[in-house]
Amino acid sequence: MIMGRSFSKACQIGLLLAGLTLSGIAFTRTPQQETPSDKDQQQDAKKAAKQQKQSQRSLERELDSQYKKWLNEDVVYIITPEEKNAFLHLSTNEEREQFIEQFWQRRNPDPDSPENTYKEEHYRRIAYANEHYASGIPGWKSDRGRIYIMWGPPDEIDSHPTGGTYERPSSEGGGETSTYPFEDWRYRYLEGMGENVELEFVDPTSTGEYHLTMDPSEKDALLYVPGAGLTLAESMGLADKTQRFQNTDGTHDAQPIGGMTPESMEEFTRLQRYADIFKPPPVKFKDLEAVVTSRLVRDQVKFDYRFDFMRITSDTVLVPITVQVPRKQMSFQEKDGVDTSTMNLFARVTSLSGRVVQTFEDTMRTDVPAALLQQSLSGASIYQKAVPLRPGLYRLDIVLKDVNNNNVGVVNTRLPVPRFEEDQLSSSTLILADQIQRVSMKDIGLGQFVLGDVKVRPKLDKTFVPTDAMGVFLQVYNLKVDDKTHKADASVEYRVSKVEEKSNSTPMLKFDISSDKLPEHGEELTLENMITLGSLTPGKYKLEVAVTDNLSKQTITPTEEFTVNPSPAKAK
Repeated sequence: MIMGRSFSKACQIGLLLAGLTLSGIAFTRTPQQETPSDKDQQQDAKKAAKQQKQSQRSLERELDSQYKKWLNEDVVYIITPEEKNAFLHLSTNEEREQFIEQFWQRRNPDPDSPENTYKEEHYRRIAYANEHYASGIPGWKSDRGRIYIMWGPPDEIDSHPTGGTYERPSSEGGGETSTYPFEDWRYRYLEGMGENVELEFVDPTSTGEYHLTMDPSEKDALLYVPGAGLTLAESMGLADKTQRFQNTDGTHDAQPIGGMTPESMEEFTRLQRYADIFKPPPVKFKDLEAVVTSRLVRDQVKFDYRFDFMRITSDTVLVPITVQVPRKQMSFQEKDGVDTSTMNLFARVTSLSGRVVQTFEDTMRTDVPAALLQQSLSGASIYQKAVPLRPGLYRLDIVLKDVNNNNVGVVNTRLPVPRFEEDQLSSSTLILADQIQRVSMKDIGLGQFVLGDVKVRPKLDKTFVPTDAMGVFLQVYNLKVDDKTHKADASVEYRVSKVEEKSNSTPMLKFDISSDKLPEHGEELTLENMITLGSLTPGKYKLEVAVTDNLSKQTITPTEEFTVNPSPAKAK
């Protein structure tokens, strides 16, 4: 049964606070028709729910901090109540580690694959939310961040970042008004919710902290101004603006033109949508067996590698692992005027106890016109895979096999994933790149070298020539946000000096970026700059990026060395 505006505001608020999922509830009795047994059952249910919440809070307090953060940050929006309850009742950290591994495996869309695309996509969404939806709170805590993490990017966004003049649709009564900043998101289809799911986020304080609303009138900046922002009927004298404040559903929306409320605007429908959108996405539980990997063998292929660290949450780090193979190490076979090299890549991350944490495999294929093969041998082929890991010490094994001649190369190294402490100014790895460029909306977070909405291809040898522009990529975390303005205040200084010179010597290159010229940010700041090297003579240099939080008075100075070689035309 669908109920209209007669559904009381008190009932609406009660349902939301109780977290009920309205589907399947039949409102067929009035309070006067309830029997004593009904009331007793409701009271017993409320008492049991209260006791369960108290028990869960008590169990949470006993958890180690890393497991609290995993539960309350990493998976807070996607873990089911049953899973959370089971996790809280585990008695050892070993059991908790096994649970976490199984938690992701249950959601793996391809159990036979060594990669877990669900997990990778989940942490990509968290990173994107932190970068784009932060205000006075981290992006993952905001309503837009929460919806993005749970359901992914919307199919359509109608954004009004500064508010302004707004022509109401007929469903909101028509007429012209002025609005606060707001965004409308539309999903063509969401599993469990159906087609054309529309959500509205409003920022009534103009601080960047948008929240999800069920009331279209909440964005109306003239709502409480008498005689202003009138609907079509109000401007014609057919309705009174004060009638909007007599709605029984808690909204201040005007009657739609024609008097017929669309089904999507019915109170029950909006309550249902609001409840469903915050439910954890459905999970397909599977019985899965552990992935068994092959023994690694050493052989001849030599290659370069690096790994970088970027915070996703306080307990999860994105680790892009980059592999680069010099083409002179690769064998080529010619066919139809094209020389082709095929390298099979396998990588495995294990804990110190030997537990497999992450594996991935792929094929690196390089095609070169036969006439240009010799010329291309001075170059290299590069590959990258970004994996989410928890802070800790791991072992990284990388294996490359040349398909043409069966040569194999192996790297075994330690992988120390840092913990980004809260309330302490910190940064990601400083990446020197030969390419930094924006990607299209549809490619955000997808493909190799893509970090958020930027493609960053690292220069593994950190060697440039004066005609190059050196890309610099850095993320800064835990900037202090002013309680009044809800904004951070940071300044950045780039310094380039020769390695062999004294540390107190004057930098050969130096430039500042004041706070008003930095990209808009909250407690997280992303720096993407290209530095022209034309004024530098050949030699070894050191780049320092000094970031100062002007509110907390903290400064960090990530540093990276690089080399400038003579231009090819000048080389002897």
